[in-house]
Amino acid sequence: STAPTPPPPPRRVEPHHLVTWGRRWYLVAWDLDRADWRTFRADRITPRTPTGPRFTPREVPGGSVAAFITARFRGIDAGAAPGAPGGWPCRGEVLLGLPAAEVLRHTREGVVEELGPDRCRLVLGSWSWPGLAAAIGRFDTDIEVVGPPELASAFRNLATRYAAAAGPGTPVSPPPDDQPPPGEQPPPG
Repeated sequence: STAPTPPPPPRRVEPHHLVTWGRRWYLVAWDLDRADWRTFRADRITPRTPTGPRFTPREVPGGSVAAFITARFRGIDAGAAPGAPGGWPCRGEVLLGLPAAEVLRHTREGVVEELGPDRCRLVLGSWSWPGLAAAIGRFDTDIEVVGPPELASAFRNLATRYAAAAGPGTPVSPPPDDQPPPGEQPPPG
């Protein structure tokens, strides 16, 4: 039998903000022992009493708590140059056959540019090229990849995987609106 793992030593921090992300609460704080900004899940914090000495609040990297926490959960440096494109390791640009207003309703972090009544440009980021292609693929419309080539390659790879998942003999294009998909009966008339 092995001995139980001892609890980690207490952390000494200067709290800055309590924020929510992905339906959890996090404390943004300066860690005195590591001399760095950290985020801690609030449900895993055991406060101590007394709370410790007073301190002058520090300025959070990125200029705001929102910028800091977004960067932290993307795994990037919150103090990156302002021109850094969103901080995602994979960023792509596509043209969609949808009104910009419709795309905006379903895109939290992308940049959407209206190109016409039923056409827009979407610039979006993700952790991976397949993840980015899948996120863009959720829009039920034609997609034209502007770039980069890695995004087009991810779409090709996903198309191959999706076609294999659909099984042999499955039509590539959707059936006309007036006909049910294969295997389904038409609605009673």
